[in-house]
Amino acid sequence: MNRLEELRRRHAAAEAGGGAERRERQHQAGKLSARERIELLLDEGTFEELDKLVRHRCRDFGMDEQLIDGDGFVTGYGEIHGRLVYVFAQDFTVFGGSLSEANAQKICKIMDLALKNGAPVIGLNDSGGARIQEGVLSLAGYAEIFLRNTLASGVIPQISAIMGPCAGGAVYSPAITDFVFMVDGTSYMFVTGPDVIKTVTHEDVTKEKLGGPVTHNTVSGVGHFIAPDDAECLRMIRQLLEYLPQNNREDPPRKPCTDPADRQEPRLDTIVPEDPTLPYDMKEVIRLVVDDGEFFEVHEHFARNLVVGFARLDGRPVGVVANQPAHLAGCLDINSSVKGARFVRFCDAFNIPILTFEDVPGFLPGTDQEYGGIIRHGAKLLYAYAEATVPKITVITRKAYGGAYCVMGSKHLRTDVNYAWPTAEIAVMGPEAAVEIVYRRELAAASDREAVRRQKIAEFRDRFANPFVAAERGFVDDVIEPRQTRPRVIRALRMLENKVDTMPRKKHGNIPL
Repeated sequence: MNRLEELRRRHAAAEAGGGAERRERQHQAGKLSARERIELLLDEGTFEELDKLVRHRCRDFGMDEQLIDGDGFVTGYGEIHGRLVYVFAQDFTVFGGSLSEANAQKICKIMDLALKNGAPVIGLNDSGGARIQEGVLSLAGYAEIFLRNTLASGVIPQISAIMGPCAGGAVYSPAITDFVFMVDGTSYMFVTGPDVIKTVTHEDVTKEKLGGPVTHNTVSGVGHFIAPDDAECLRMIRQLLEYLPQNNREDPPRKPCTDPADRQEPRLDTIVPEDPTLPYDMKEVIRLVVDDGEFFEVHEHFARNLVVGFARLDGRPVGVVANQPAHLAGCLDINSSVKGARFVRFCDAFNIPILTFEDVPGFLPGTDQEYGGIIRHGAKLLYAYAEATVPKITVITRKAYGGAYCVMGSKHLRTDVNYAWPTAEIAVMGPEAAVEIVYRRELAAASDREAVRRQKIAEFRDRFANPFVAAERGFVDDVIEPRQTRPRVIRALRMLENKVDTMPRKKHGNIPL
């Protein structure tokens, strides 16, 4: 056989992976093959494969008789929306997608190229874990990948899609990346599997309950997105990349906008209920303000008292952070603080302006929160806002009480433009609680305590819990009509387009992790 024939044979073998039978098993399990996933992810005809002929180097345990070109990983580069991306996909049909020394080097090569050329890297994970036959060599491969994940963090966007099993040490690479997608019914992540847990702790738990997409998207917060199948997962990744720059030296991509920049929205004037104890949906506020009502939410099912995601204003991507009065009254707690801090830091790393909608009555009280470290975790969100140097705009729609007022993009944390609606209440605490403290003696002596209490609450709200006191001090730049929010925010963003801010010279800060 001449070399040309040998080349064609080996290319065909690499593309066949584990063979038609194993590929059919993938399909029966509701999963696409590695190459099918890449084909759906990238623009048509743009994929350029690298290291297609790599084989493992293990000669023990009969592995020298099982040499498959590509060694279970498909790696290369291509385009999404006409922009360069790097991708690797684990092929479960070859050795269960297990990580070897050879295919770990394939991933490292892709990540090195992505870092050098300033382009996103996307990992499609579907693997049984480290290749046992290679021992410490496979573990070393994981560590090499973790190092590159860390070095690339904040430099290029890193996206992980969990499209099958991801267990043991393998979970730490996705955990370092910026966004984790999971597929319902076929994917799971955990450090220790159900069998080991049952042996050690006697807990009986399924792999879905332990580390399935619902668990990680609602309880742990490890997952940012959940998709019903592989195709939708890949479509969502493409959609996410529409909002992201290629790297930390570029601005996010702008799109032509047909939604008028001066559009006023009368529905905002009545969206906040007159009764301050009643909820409303902050997502509706967001949709009424942003371009064409399009909001790409991140971490939708986790810590629902805080909403984060991407939108556009005047065609320019922005990161939106908003308290959600419809869930836990919009209070900040441990999970929402961590969720918000991570999102704010991502936006700051990649030059995405931050728009904050604030309606927060405070931090969630309770022993669970205090014992769980709400002081430390709440400080993460404060730290993230304070260190962010991208354009920052905050709109206070209703409550802004206590320390939570400070944390949620207040003027005191270097926020550039702060607006308040007439419905805003900015105070140390809510009028109801404040009256109980300030007028304690008067209430105790009153013949009709409840009538006096209601009167004092109304007086306190009128005198202190309003936006004008803060505006008089310059802590709020203007009190605006809600309908004017979109044009005012867009004009502020245009003004801040060339903003340059700096941090004191240091290696890095010590965020309270």
